[in-house]
Amino acid sequence: MQPFVYNALPARVIFGWGTSSKVADEVKRLGCSRALVLTTPQQAPSGEKVVASLGDLAVGLYTNATMHTPVEVTRDALKKAQELQADVCIAVGGGSTIGLGKALALHSPDSAKLKQIVIPTTYAGSEATPIIGQTEADVNGKPLKTTQKTLKVLPDVILYDIELTLTLPAQMTITSGLNAIAHAVEALWAPEANPITSSLAVQGIEAIGKSLPLIKKDANDRDGRSNALFGAWACGTCLGAVGMSLHHKLCHTLGGSFGMPHAETHTVILPHAVAYNTPFAEEAVDKIGRALGLAEGVSTAQGLFDLAKDNGAPYSLKELGFREEDLERAAEIAAKAPYPNPAPLEKAKLLQLLRNAYNGTRPE
Repeated sequence: MQPFVYNALPARVIFGWGTSSKVADEVKRLGCSRALVLTTPQQAPSGEKVVASLGDLAVGLYTNATMHTPVEVTRDALKKAQELQADVCIAVGGGSTIGLGKALALHSPDSAKLKQIVIPTTYAGSEATPIIGQTEADVNGKPLKTTQKTLKVLPDVILYDIELTLTLPAQMTITSGLNAIAHAVEALWAPEANPITSSLAVQGIEAIGKSLPLIKKDANDRDGRSNALFGAWACGTCLGAVGMSLHHKLCHTLGGSFGMPHAETHTVILPHAVAYNTPFAEEAVDKIGRALGLAEGVSTAQGLFDLAKDNGAPYSLKELGFREEDLERAAEIAAKAPYPNPAPLEKAKLLQLLRNAYNGTRPE
């Protein structure tokens, strides 16, 4: 056994069927009494149910959470939280809402730091990480997404309620699941990879990889939904303990600077990021392939591409509305900031990666 360092994350996780009914107990357990519930506009009805279940513990509902966590939305939500004297925010939803909850925790004054409870309704896995991505205009007035890692944004409590994922649409299930798998993929080839995070990563990939076809066949498959949600936690947790590299950098570039949808972009980019890194991360890539149970002769990159395409998910940036003329600028942005990655980062090769993703070319 090689020496290693593992930083455990101090979050409370409650997993099961109907666990969201415990939210009032968890608010009290944190010593809080003024909860602000957060959702996107589309998930406002879910937020209203949580507000009702909280009774007098709820002070408001904020329904403007937005993809890629724009700083202007954070400012607006923080103003409301302060006006209501909220002491805990409860994010109900996927990555957009969870990102807003993290941003509120990050930007609230230390003297009145907001506690966080998350009730995930997708498999994004970001609730399990101390990582936040925020979007604001750069010096040229163009949107730019930046990330940081700090325990200030790690939720205090995560309530994984399997029942809430039963209504997740089929395509969103696939893209959200592949988004989570992407976390585990990068955890396996991270410089800080260790036996604990690698074990979690393999478990997460295996759980989600087996679950997605079951859920596509029957959206109410209890084992499929349960294992997929467990996999999301495992994948998020392992990434939260290490760091991100090429795949996440590309997705944050495409999302923050070009408005691409989050989970769908992860789904499209992942096979190509794996293909790019395979010659320099063979052990990690082999683990991913084994966890997915790929047939002989199918590469890991091909297996991830097929998992998306065969289950009805988008597999090209063109499908998502990305413009071909923006490929060059995307490659420039991705190549600018240095970050750890198994393969050397070369603009020309990154441009080819993005071109393959744009065209939906199956990796070789």
